[in-house]
Amino acid sequence: MPENSTKCDIGFIGLGVMGKNLVLNLADNGYKVAAFDLDYEKVSALIAQDAAENQNQQPRVIGCSSYTELLAQLKTPHLIVLSVPAGEVVDQVCQNLIGAGIQPDDIVIDTGNSLWTDTVSREEKYRDNFIFFSSAVSGGEVGARFGPALMPSGSAYAWTRVKPIWSAIAAKVDSVTGKPIERSKPGQIVTQGDPCADYIGPAGAGHYVKMVHNGIEYADMQMICEAYHVLRAGLKLSCDEIANIFETWNEGVLDSYLMEISVEVLRHKEQDSDQHLVDLILDKAGQKGTGLWTAVSSLEVGCPAPTISQAVYARSISAFKELRGSAAQTLTGPMTQTIDEKEKQQIINQLHDALYCAKICAYAQGFQLMKLASTEHNWDLDFSSIAKIWRSGCIIRAVFLQSITDAFTREPNLENLLIDSFFSEQLSKYQQNWRFAVAKSTMMGIPIGAISASLSYYDSMRSAVLPANLLQGQRDYFGAHTFARIDKPDGQKFHVQWSSKDRNIVQV
Repeated sequence: MPENSTKCDIGFIGLGVMGKNLVLNLADNGYKVAAFDLDYEKVSALIAQDAAENQNQQPRVIGCSSYTELLAQLKTPHLIVLSVPAGEVVDQVCQNLIGAGIQPDDIVIDTGNSLWTDTVSREEKYRDNFIFFSSAVSGGEVGARFGPALMPSGSAYAWTRVKPIWSAIAAKVDSVTGKPIERSKPGQIVTQGDPCADYIGPAGAGHYVKMVHNGIEYADMQMICEAYHVLRAGLKLSCDEIANIFETWNEGVLDSYLMEISVEVLRHKEQDSDQHLVDLILDKAGQKGTGLWTAVSSLEVGCPAPTISQAVYARSISAFKELRGSAAQTLTGPMTQTIDEKEKQQIINQLHDALYCAKICAYAQGFQLMKLASTEHNWDLDFSSIAKIWRSGCIIRAVFLQSITDAFTREPNLENLLIDSFFSEQLSKYQQNWRFAVAKSTMMGIPIGAISASLSYYDSMRSAVLPANLLQGQRDYFGAHTFARIDKPDGQKFHVQWSSKDRNIVQV
């Protein structure tokens, strides 16, 4: 029997929550995995869990105590997956693999939330040692276990070796309806449907797309929270009442993973006190940086993404809990309003439409950002494919991603989702309630920064003329920055000699 036939198919380094679940997912799909972690207790726990789930049949996971042992357990050429924290740790692991004898034809796949520019640098840095490949993973621990959305990028040759594995473990959607095919039991596999995994492009492209995914995720979460805030603080509804509303919303155009889990969070009660847990959670939001990276990138690329940026700001302002507490004792808001049951239902309906329209705008911003980055870096991103990947397995999974897929199928070079026929019709249909919701929330003194930022974005995008003409006049006045004119040929620049008596206009 050939030596390779008894060895493991895949090496895996990093057995935290995500890593452990990815290993079990690989094992379910028939791959034998050699697993390593600096904390050997995690290795032991994984082997025990695999034995329990596999009912002590032939071991699917082999524990390793060193990098050298890991390589020795693998078929050649080696394929190794990393699930370690982004940053220096990735490079430390790579250096350890070099020391253990990794070869130039071996592939190392980084599945962490690495900054995309780091991925570009690493592909070049390790070119002579091994093939550095990357694959962003979305879906959290449940997705990792039962089917994540995967965004791989890097060497096209490496993708030919990785594709069968990634296609097997990824979430699947029905090829006709576009709806997720559920998988929720250990050992269960799904062989039908479209896998939520496809090659994104050159090094860095996959992590950039995942970064934008997370930026949209920030916006989506914030807007749901703003709707909750209006219902809770403005309409004085209970957690269960809001959960019921969200559950109803989740049956229509707002059907999404985030709406689904929001219902569960709102319903959950602490066993000891029977209080709703959400009322006991401190209102200080954490963040790991990917939303910030998206906002920064939008500024660097010159792509307007106000909803995503506002979602990042919302987390930042939540961190100032003590300051907000002090300000609440000093700053006044609007007079308390009496709202009857009929008006409550009107506001709930308006808020539904506002959330839908604002959500469209957040996705439009994210896709335009990816389009501009794709042009700048020569990535040639396939946006229909990206929308397909996000239909299941990821955090921003939503029913209307099928409509985004359809939009880019109709027009692959679509500049912005807002000008697609379907989405422009949807926004036109529901915008009036969107405006009422923003106005009513403002009059109640409830902050809805992301939802209102989306409305301003929509109104800016539909404005053939914006006040940037006055802004250019201001810039020319104090800084001689010049301006173009609508009655002159493109490319000509002009300046007013503001300090002179006659204030002549001169071409520069």
